[in-house]
Amino acid sequence: MPPVGGQRYLASTSVFLNEVIKLAISLTMALYDISMKLPASMPATTLFANLASAVFTNESSKLAIPALLYTVQNTLQYVAVSNLDAATFQVTYQLKILTTALFSVLMLGRTLSSRKWLSLILLVVGVSIVQFPIGPEEPHMKALKDTTDTRLIWPRSVEELRAAGSRAAARVLKRSATYEGIEEDVAMQHPRMNGSVGLAAVLIACAISGLAGVSFEKILKDSTTANVSLWVRNVQLSFWSLFPALFLGVIWKDGEEISKSGFFAGYNGVVWAAILLQAFGGVVVALVINYADNIAKNFATSLSIIISSLASFFFFDFRITIYFMTGTSIVLYATYLYSNQDRPRLSPIRTAGYEKTSIN
Repeated sequence: MPPVGGQRYLASTSVFLNEVIKLAISLTMALYDISMKLPASMPATTLFANLASAVFTNESSKLAIPALLYTVQNTLQYVAVSNLDAATFQVTYQLKILTTALFSVLMLGRTLSSRKWLSLILLVVGVSIVQFPIGPEEPHMKALKDTTDTRLIWPRSVEELRAAGSRAAARVLKRSATYEGIEEDVAMQHPRMNGSVGLAAVLIACAISGLAGVSFEKILKDSTTANVSLWVRNVQLSFWSLFPALFLGVIWKDGEEISKSGFFAGYNGVVWAAILLQAFGGVVVALVINYADNIAKNFATSLSIIISSLASFFFFDFRITIYFMTGTSIVLYATYLYSNQDRPRLSPIRTAGYEKTSIN
């Protein structure tokens, strides 16, 4: 993402805001659930007291571990995206499906048939093919000077000249004529990517994703406390997630940079939209885990990738290629294999012999 005002947003601030928004949503829904169970004349102080009692007395401390894991996972995703191209990240990150299934077997004692294991492998292959890069993006307009040869390409209209000037002006930062700080400007416009760091980050994020999701599912379904709503659990999870996001990310990792440039440096509409979508997506994932399981969540995520690609075809300039068609077919077939229940073997039919009787 290009810098805003010469600044790039910090991943630690976006992770922290993501948890704050999820906490606000969960608090609102938890208050609504509790208010429906109390008389209308009950004062607000009693309502908040009941909420505090439900949040901090019902196995709240158990959610500290998955909260920490989710925070580390979100941070590693930003690290991976910053050091890998989008296609490599999308393909590699689908390994979280297999890690989720593995932790489900180890921690929940879930048994997966050979058909479901095959469907998981096909799912990873299919989503990887769908995310295969189509090719380099074509620029909307050639630059004034083509860097591949010595030809000089002039704009064909005043509008193209104005657009080229605007793009060039946007890249010029406020520096002195002595080019002081030119290295920082070049690094900001063309950040260096470390493939080894990105690959390690995405692999660790895949493992943590499976461990965090299954541990959260185990806490939800093995809870000994009755009548604990899912929204109260989300409040507990978001509350414990604030501490590692704030102290490890915002203060310890990027505290010095934030003190210089500000907390919201580099933010624009796209950054805010990504934070809001990730926050709402986290709430929806918790709903899916509570009423289904983590593997179903991963299948829904994989299908959503295909749906978003179709939406891009109708509303944007997305091209359907042979990779997209092949990957879509594999994912749909994998979904059919996983959702189709294994047919139990029929017991052999035994015929009983009867003696023929005659009536005189």
